[in-house]
Amino acid sequence: MRISELAARSGVPVATIKYYLRERLLPPGSLTSATQASYDDAHVERLRLIRALVDSAGLSIAQTRQVLQSVDSPPESVHDLLGVAAEAVSRPVAPGHSHERVHELMTRWGWRIDTKDCTAHASLAEALNALDSAGFELPEAALEDYRTHMEQIAEREVANVPTDSPESAVRYVALGTVLIEPVLLALRRMAQQEASVRRFSPQP
Repeated sequence: MRISELAARSGVPVATIKYYLRERLLPPGSLTSATQASYDDAHVERLRLIRALVDSAGLSIAQTRQVLQSVDSPPESVHDLLGVAAEAVSRPVAPGHSHERVHELMTRWGWRIDTKDCTAHASLAEALNALDSAGFELPEAALEDYRTHMEQIAEREVANVPTDSPESAVRYVALGTVLIEPVLLALRRMAQQEASVRRFSPQP
């Protein structure tokens, strides 16, 4: 298909497709003449992934390029590939936060500690430090409950990761991380409202 057809099928404007080509996010098409190229379904799928990373997940062009490089040359482990996508969409953490406390928790929980995943560890450490600084005591039993429920959610999510291609796996993780987290937060707030009604509202 010509670039105009690619734009029509993907919903991405021709000018944007040309920009992605210049930025080496989209592989070049097969040259049919000195000024024209032919594209195929693989380009449609690639554009779908790029738009998911840039528009929905909010990644920069540089971050998107990094993720796509892992798609084009995937690591041996699917776990490592998913880690690249998860790292790309994670919230930056201010440097200097020690997360030995988190590693101690993980050891107690029987979770594996991999230094490649320390961005997430630092995020939890930052959150726990913020609770301490505010004087908000999180009972150990509450943290254990959160951990148990997060394990259940994570098991369900990882079980649904598609394995037909690196592109589909990365898209699932990137969008699942960014778009599902607001769903989890909204459900938590709604559940709090329901629990509050049950505890504090006068019974009919």
